[in-house]
Amino acid sequence: MKNKILLTIIVLFTSILSFAQATKVSGKIIDEKTASPIEYATIRLLKNNVLAISNSNGEFTLNAEIGDKIEVSHISYKTIITNLQNQITIPLQLTQIELNEIIVAANPLQDISQSTVINETEKRISQPRSVGHLFKDISGFGITKKGAYASEPVFRSFKYEQLNVQYDGGMKVLNACPNRMDPITTHIIPEEIEKIEIIKGPFTVRFGQNFGGIINLVSKNPTKDQKGFHGSVEGGYETNGDNLVTGASALYVANKYDVYLNGSYRDFGDYKDGDGTEVPSSFKTTDYSLKVGINPTEKQRLQFSWRQSFGRDIDHAGLPMDSPYDDSFLAGIDYKIKELSDKINSFTLKVFYSYVDHLMTNENRPNFNMTDSQSPVESWTYGGKTELVIAPSDNVRIYTGIDANLVDRKGDRTRIVKMMNGMMLPTPKVFTDKIWQDASVNDIGVFAESNFKINNYTTVTTGVRADFISASIDDPEADFEALYGGNIDDQTETNISANASIKYQKNGFQTQFAIGRGVRTASMIERFINHFSVGVDPYEYVGNPNLKPEVNTQLELSLLKKFETIQIGATFFHSFLSDYIIPVVNSDIPRKFMPTTPPVVAKQFINIDEATQTGFEFSFNYKASDKISFSSEVSYTQAENKDLNEPLAHIPPFMANLGAKFEDDNYWFALSSRLVAKQAKIAPSFMEEETPGFGTLDFRAGVEPFKGFSIGFAVLNIFDKTYYEHLNFSYSNSNILSGKIYEPGRNFTTYCKYQF
Repeated sequence: MKNKILLTIIVLFTSILSFAQATKVSGKIIDEKTASPIEYATIRLLKNNVLAISNSNGEFTLNAEIGDKIEVSHISYKTIITNLQNQITIPLQLTQIELNEIIVAANPLQDISQSTVINETEKRISQPRSVGHLFKDISGFGITKKGAYASEPVFRSFKYEQLNVQYDGGMKVLNACPNRMDPITTHIIPEEIEKIEIIKGPFTVRFGQNFGGIINLVSKNPTKDQKGFHGSVEGGYETNGDNLVTGASALYVANKYDVYLNGSYRDFGDYKDGDGTEVPSSFKTTDYSLKVGINPTEKQRLQFSWRQSFGRDIDHAGLPMDSPYDDSFLAGIDYKIKELSDKINSFTLKVFYSYVDHLMTNENRPNFNMTDSQSPVESWTYGGKTELVIAPSDNVRIYTGIDANLVDRKGDRTRIVKMMNGMMLPTPKVFTDKIWQDASVNDIGVFAESNFKINNYTTVTTGVRADFISASIDDPEADFEALYGGNIDDQTETNISANASIKYQKNGFQTQFAIGRGVRTASMIERFINHFSVGVDPYEYVGNPNLKPEVNTQLELSLLKKFETIQIGATFFHSFLSDYIIPVVNSDIPRKFMPTTPPVVAKQFINIDEATQTGFEFSFNYKASDKISFSSEVSYTQAENKDLNEPLAHIPPFMANLGAKFEDDNYWFALSSRLVAKQAKIAPSFMEEETPGFGTLDFRAGVEPFKGFSIGFAVLNIFDKTYYEHLNFSYSNSNILSGKIYEPGRNFTTYCKYQF
């Protein structure tokens, strides 16, 4: 399959023999009120996506034709579309201050090395069950899920806490469930997300601990370009599962303030795979969010955010338990002031608080007749960040600040044992098992990062960060405490991370080389879980409060070349992983629950000396005309556990995403295909199994019959393929689909939205 994918790309590449001719057209970008030049504005030629960046005098040059349409954008100004003329002067209006982004496109002094932005999330998938599904077609990503509700991204070999997943530039909702039934991607609805920002490794120190990368889920900001009262009503339906989505929003924008209210309801049923086998995957969610913004001056922005999510009757095909409810709320305050002086570019402040209330139960599962298990668990996350941006000169930006993430978890499991040794008990016995043992892990970080513009084409970035970690367990189980000497003291760490990179951009060519050292402290599961099944295998897992933090030293080289109709990109990466954290069988720790049931020993989290990760991503995109475009992306990662001489577990296989799209002013349609190779590099110590390759084909289309009203259609998995992803599997006691979670078969979807 690899050869077929590469051959397809080579044929596309070699078939293009010539490029359209154009002339050099110059212009200037200025501030509408002050007439001062605007540096780092992006000028995009709409017919072929060729870009130019304005210099310190606001000037730019494009290879284009007079009359071509261009899009002019800048982080601080409203985006406009106009016709290109030679020596044109284009005035821009200031826009609302952005609070929820962490990456600024096309600005060398604000960009982050090895970062990318994924837009058009509404067009990428047509009826997403959760935010996790938005990553399905992004190069380098896989999705691990416990069912249709609980899915989250895996990037290269990194997953769970190895990825720093944020919402709106720093807010977090952390799972209460040790089986990750409720990651952040279940508490945010897909319709809220405008774009996804990705930093592909430990190449910035500004946004918290960064071990394997940062993912920022950016919510929509409808207040950018409109005043007065606005709103929307939307809804969708899909046939495979009889699934329904409804939503509405209302917005009022004035000069000094704005109010935005958004809500949705989702009702998803059990779907069928390509063979007609039903997969338990039903759930219901109700979400709403409220944002209130105040603009004291043109240079200041204060915003209050509040959102709640209510999940009900959630079936997890890949877990031994289900969720009768999964509730959360998130509250935050953001403040930003810019241009305080000639030397101080901006000051920002963010604080947030989130809470998750989650219940797990094994009702209607195979072992329910023997034991009734109920596990109410809770998670609290407090956090914040303050950052000062200093501009000593026009060619230097220095980012300094402090951030904090404080995490508490509580929760026990109550077991009502009805049967012992194959005999029903006359009176059931009740046991209480401590899951989180009233634990906390706190991180306070201090950072400084500098961007230096060496010349018009070259920028150097350097940064350093210190994380001060404290971890404690206030209600340890007796056997857990005895395992570690009868007394578990509070743990403290000081972890140092750093990054350095160089970026060169000229005439449509860009190259970046980055090196980063990312340090991640052990998670609460890795430290404090006690005889709880959190793996794909039937072992009980035991935490280790004495774990050292794991370290990722990563090198990454990326290349990008934009021609008039072609864009080619490639990224190569390698990581040296030390003190890597994995669970291994410890024959000295016997199984605690059902002690005679194999395996009769437990797994314990430990540090291993060395692991590595290496791989590449490649893209080839061709714009055949103003309306027709083709895209192709391939990615491959391999990772090795040097201590055990086996691959690291749960690595996405070699895959390719191929697409073709036709887009006009009022309608569009697209074909997309995923080709996934067999994954034979597996970890025997995790009882991992090989998975076969597969290919799928989807068709999507949309039309806007009149202004403000749009309709989308899709046929997903057109050929009704029966397949499952390598990262999806059923856990012990799930008794579903022989250890695999099969994906939906053919599915017809529709979605409509009216904006006013």
